Amino acid sequence: MSSALGSLLDLLDLEQIERDIFRGTSRSAVVPRVFGGQVAAQALVAAGRTVPTERTAHSLHSYFLRMGDPGAPIVYSVDRIRDGRSFTTRRVVAVQHGQPIFHLSASFQTYEEGLEHQADMPPAPDPETLPTAAQMLPRYADRFSDPGVVDRLIEARAAVDLRYVDAPPFGTVGEPREPRSQVWFRTNGKLADDPLLHVCMATYVSDMTLLDSVLLAHGRGGWAVGDVVGASLDHAMWFHRPFRADEWLLYDQESPSASGGRGLGQARIYTQDGRLAITVIQEGVVRVPKG
Repeated sequence: MSSALGSLLDLLDLEQIERDIFRGTSRSAVVPRVFGGQVAAQALVAAGRTVPTERTAHSLHSYFLRMGDPGAPIVYSVDRIRDGRSFTTRRVVAVQHGQPIFHLSASFQTYEEGLEHQADMPPAPDPETLPTAAQMLPRYADRFSDPGVVDRLIEARAAVDLRYVDAPPFGTVGEPREPRSQVWFRTNGKLADDPLLHVCMATYVSDMTLLDSVLLAHGRGGWAVGDVVGASLDHAMWFHRPFRADEWLLYDQESPSASGGRGLGQARIYTQDGRLAITVIQEGVVRVPKG
């Protein structure tokens, strides 16, 4: 296991300070705010720790309310909404400086047999043939006005091996493309056999690239380039089938719409053998700076 992955696992191992109340810290991010995927993953950890282990997460719906302060702890308060015969529902509010910054509702289910079908996995190259972030990012160093961005991006992604199938948005600035993108990802090291941990790790990664396809449609490079500003507004995930976040997962993403200063991304995450594991939808603020 890489030291970066160990650090991320420590970040997800929340401190319980009271029944249904947990506290977490933050790690450095590319921009001076708490990374949204971190808050979502920590909130899901908090919810999951109040649920029987035989019930696994099958969906989450969340809103990003305020920018998080990376220098302050985040307190997660869990509301036990419902404990049914098959389903358990939890609501989590993340608070900093006395104000809510994030809200999550999550549902957990006891495993049962049922009808089965799924969308086919799209074609994608073998992830082992693609460059790692450390190999790929320095190629685009001249696209960023801040020379430290490349190092911060590599550091922020050190816990996860994330590989772009095609050039990222900052690699094709000024060249509008089809609003689709693919990345392969897995953790940089093995994880324990805890289904909640794998779901939370996928939640963490899911916020890294989902709005890329919005940028591609307009030839924009992204927040680090400075030709757009934005932030996540909401994030929803449905967990369809078991998976491991320490094995390759294909994140197939597209944007069906952008309007009103907002962009929508939707995606499917497949295991390497073609099983549809997760569906993700996110809307974010995507604005072109004035002046």
